[in-house]
Amino acid sequence: MPLLTLDAVSLAFGMQPLLDQASMTIEAGERVCLLGRNGEGKSTLLKIVSGEVTPDGGIVRMDDGAILSVLPQNLPVNDTRTAYEAVSGAFPETGDLLAEFHQLSQTADEDSLDRLMKVQERLEALDGWRLDQKVGAILAQYGIDPDQCLNTLSGGWQRRVLLARALVTEPDILLLDEPTNHLDVPAIAWLEEALGQFRGAILFVSHDRAFIRRMATRIVELDRGHLVSFAATYDRYLDLKEKALEEEERQNALFDKRLKQEEAWIRQGIKARRTRNMGRVRALKAMREERRQRRERGGTASFSVEDAARSGKLVVEATDAGFAYPDGTPVIRDMNMTVLRGDKIGLVGENGTGKTTLVRLMLGDLKPTDGRIRLGTNLQVAYFDQLRGELDLERNALDNLSEGREFIEINGQSKHVLGYLQEFLFSPERARSPVRVFSGGERARLLLAKLFSKPANILVLDEPTNDLDVETLELLESRLVEFAGTVIVISHDREFLDNVATDTVFLDGSGRVAEFVGGYTDWRRQGGRFPSEGMNRKVTKPPKNEKPAPAKEHEAPAAAESTKTKPVKLSYKVKLELEQLPGQIEELEAELENLQKQISDPDFYSGPAEEVSATLAELGEKEARLEKVIERWMELEEQANQ
Repeated sequence: MPLLTLDAVSLAFGMQPLLDQASMTIEAGERVCLLGRNGEGKSTLLKIVSGEVTPDGGIVRMDDGAILSVLPQNLPVNDTRTAYEAVSGAFPETGDLLAEFHQLSQTADEDSLDRLMKVQERLEALDGWRLDQKVGAILAQYGIDPDQCLNTLSGGWQRRVLLARALVTEPDILLLDEPTNHLDVPAIAWLEEALGQFRGAILFVSHDRAFIRRMATRIVELDRGHLVSFAATYDRYLDLKEKALEEEERQNALFDKRLKQEEAWIRQGIKARRTRNMGRVRALKAMREERRQRRERGGTASFSVEDAARSGKLVVEATDAGFAYPDGTPVIRDMNMTVLRGDKIGLVGENGTGKTTLVRLMLGDLKPTDGRIRLGTNLQVAYFDQLRGELDLERNALDNLSEGREFIEINGQSKHVLGYLQEFLFSPERARSPVRVFSGGERARLLLAKLFSKPANILVLDEPTNDLDVETLELLESRLVEFAGTVIVISHDREFLDNVATDTVFLDGSGRVAEFVGGYTDWRRQGGRFPSEGMNRKVTKPPKNEKPAPAKEHEAPAAAESTKTKPVKLSYKVKLELEQLPGQIEELEAELENLQKQISDPDFYSGPAEEVSATLAELGEKEARLEKVIERWMELEEQANQ
């Protein structure tokens, strides 16, 4: 029985249906990537699956007892909770009680004793101590400090906390909406590894092609309200999709030709009307209705870049250049680099390593504190802001772009603003809508439209791939490659860098800047690596459980604490077992990793049913065994540390 079933689901906002009798099933263990153009309704579909949105019609059914969890797209803003509180919040009542118990046990005064006893009783009824152990175990597995506040963590570490929260409930299906947005490459690699170890089903939306290739075992496309499944890898899907579109165009052309012939027949003279076949007339009416209801595939973006007069051959020359904060902390040091007209520079580095500072130095916005930076002549810069700060959310797309103009000049041709926006897939009605109602992809396209409407010979793009659908992304790549000027790109999209960059500049976080020929893959081939690689593996030893022992009835917490501090001497046999357990854990983890690789193979589920069932059963048995071994190790380690 399928884990998740969508049967004839329909949803419409206004006159245009977003989902039109959409159907889909997901089996246990599948990793399904949901693809589609911006505005097709992918995020809405995930909200329907999670229950946030109720469809107009159809059935959404999950297997009895199945648990669903969601990794949210947006990171928390100014969240003062600790990592422990955020993860334990996955169990709403229990999480609140655990947090309250910790707080009350620290005060341990007479006024709080009665409340402490009530909280303890409720936690015992809810099996709260077992859940507390699960929270501590997953935080340790992901290397997260339970006492760290979320608002002090980087985006990558916040994503770890949110994933821990999503997985601590041991869900059967996990929903992900653009999980790689705003993550640096090491964080994306960690996310891929963590999800690779998850044995449940995954339904995710992403436009990161490298991430899709790594994760997806099946592709489902949302196209004009319908869901079409491709039991194939991403590259195979691209081939099948192209053939399907060609066949659709051929069938539509044949249909339109026949409809035209029938329309000509019905309009013949008096003689023909006397003898016309009424069945043929009814068939013509049916054809007209079918043609009226046909949803045409949306147009393809067709923008171009407005070229300015050529810059000088030299764009930037840096000699022993450096930049430091007023307190002396170096951001860039000993940089020697030459950028020539036509270079396509990709900046790579973990978040916070100084990529934006480097761009500002290269453009002359910042003056180096050491060395010298010489700028070329006739530089005209256009800047793409990843935060979309160039857009006024209260104005519509037309006003954001036109700035009072009715026509704009693009490469010597005068274009009406509405016509220009249509090249970026904005209909006249959508162009008059306020930007605040736009999706992330629509805002990105509007910013590109604004960027490319201004003459420039240097394009600076800060995370331009976030939220763009694959078709627009591929067109952007081709336009940047064709652009005669200079391009500087900050991006964590590995394939985008491979397709665009002629040179990769790497910032290691210590201030050192290194230049390599080629894109991201070429940089890796030349030995490039991130400082954090190898440091973010899951920890073998979980942190000590800081949970105070439950107080007995009519006994103060301090008394309960005193019983914990009594030393416990381990026997020789138990000591030997404790020494052997870490090796058993490592061995089981290696076996599980091999099994996960087998299951991650796109052809795994197409094999004999007996082998598939046996492998999945072996995986479940080893995971259960590993959990018991870890629990035993934690128990003995706690005794040894008392």
